[in-house]
Amino acid sequence: MAAEQMGADAVVIDLADAVPETGKDEARAAVGDWLTKGSRTNVWIRINAAELGHRDVHTVVGPGVTGVCVAGTASASQLAALATVLAEAEEAHQLPVGSVAVAPVLDSAAAVLGAAEIARAPRVTRLQLGEAALRIQLNVELGADERELLLARSLVVLASAAAGIEPPVAPLSPPGLSAADFRASTEGLRRLGFRGRACIDPDQVAIVNDVFA
Repeated sequence: MAAEQMGADAVVIDLADAVPETGKDEARAAVGDWLTKGSRTNVWIRINAAELGHRDVHTVVGPGVTGVCVAGTASASQLAALATVLAEAEEAHQLPVGSVAVAPVLDSAAAVLGAAEIARAPRVTRLQLGEAALRIQLNVELGADERELLLARSLVVLASAAAGIEPPVAPLSPPGLSAADFRASTEGLRRLGFRGRACIDPDQVAIVNDVFA
């Protein structure tokens, strides 16, 4: 089934963690080719951090790309540099400068603690937590109620509200959750102030749509 037919509000194409270092150029070319075939709406590209991400932008950003999710976001200054690169890509494709949005992925303790500044960086429309990497850094093991990440999640919600941007997207779920547990987790994140949730498993999309409808 095509990504656009799964019922999700947006499709995210991953050029970061899902692609090994030796396959980056091939993946960029494949994404660029996919974008030119048919009419695409609300497509986001998950790009690498820093210089690798700048190469991603110049290769794939163009008509049909709503925004970029920046994996491994470290600071607001990093996003300011990215904004310049995005403007160059927009001009190259005759797009209005500023039309491509940015959604930083906060997947480190430093990024979470800097969420208030990152949320005010150029082009940022919403934040997202990268909890898999964050859990590893913090040596966190999630319990049934997921309270171990309550502080990090709440900080991201607070930073978004303070900056006046959209509420953050809820993070991917840990692997192996049953449908019932995934629904309970998603409902908890909604109560915390998240809106929408990232999914890898297409079976999760209907649950997310139902919880946030």
